[in-house]
Amino acid sequence: MPELLVVSTATSTRDAAISLASSATSYRLAAGSQVFGPVTSTFWHAGEFGEGEEWVVSFKTTAARYDELEAHLIEHHEWQNPEVTAVPITRASAAYVEWVERVTAK
Repeated sequence: MPELLVVSTATSTRDAAISLASSATSYRLAAGSQVFGPVTSTFWHAGEFGEGEEWVVSFKTTAARYDELEAHLIEHHEWQNPEVTAVPITRASAAYVEWVERVTAK
């Protein structure tokens, strides 16, 4: 199976999350994306403990498109140093794999 990834980031607003989801998917850097939220996050930032509300965006893509997707998310994100992480998909239906590959192919 080709290497597929679920890439995620978080934003401070629903509109910012939808904007990232729409732009990355429209450029075919991801076959699809989902917005979840709001979620409550706790974190360390600038040496201080914090808590806040965030919206999580999940992208379905291939390892071959990861670098471009990461660059797009960092460039268009509202935060200076956003979290962008990827988790490999270890199992998936053949039709799903074909769809992700076809949609994200250059």
